[in-house]
Amino acid sequence: MTTSVLLADDQELIRAGLEMIIDSTDDLQVAGHASDGSEAVELARRLSPDVVLMDIRMPSIDGIEATRRIAAGPTDGPRVLMLTTFDLDEYVFEAFTAGASGFLLKDAPREQIVEGIRAVAGGESLASPSVTRRLIERFVDAPAVPTKPPKELDELTAREREVLELLARGHSNAELATRLYLSEKTVKTHVGRIFMKLGLRDRVQAVVFAYEAGIVVPGRD
Repeated sequence: MTTSVLLADDQELIRAGLEMIIDSTDDLQVAGHASDGSEAVELARRLSPDVVLMDIRMPSIDGIEATRRIAAGPTDGPRVLMLTTFDLDEYVFEAFTAGASGFLLKDAPREQIVEGIRAVAGGESLASPSVTRRLIERFVDAPAVPTKPPKELDELTAREREVLELLARGHSNAELATRLYLSEKTVKTHVGRIFMKLGLRDRVQAVVFAYEAGIVVPGRD
């Protein structure tokens, strides 16, 4: 099965380089090119790629706003993989809250870019749980606990809420299984149901939801 990728970057040289990398694989193909955020949103809707490689800083509308508009579509729509110049870009957390499934450095090795695209296309988040946790704690002050919890939480069972809290603290599925005395298969089932009930695409969005809902406070274990 071939994964289609939309390239969104205002630098033609970057787009050309990414296309060369993608064209060198058998299971990835370029669906189109966008030179700014507005064009990225339009092409994402028209071409329905599996993954959008999105630069953060672009003219018209930036990559974060473009990601937000794309993520506002159907849950089975394109997944967004952000491209950034710096390891801890100040906009990375904003990208996650906008609906991105992960981020890559523009100077990442070819193999990492390819595997990153494949991972995101397969429904995974590119950032590991520990990286996600570090990013959240780096860029977000502890949010005030809402006086009224989000109504979506009512859809979760007590066990699912426990899984969500531990997931948001950066635990992998294997660690969740150990802590909760469950099999990894059962943990994956719980995680999948959490995504479905909360309308989330991946672990990154689940982590962001947990922090914004006050289920987990950065820096407090």
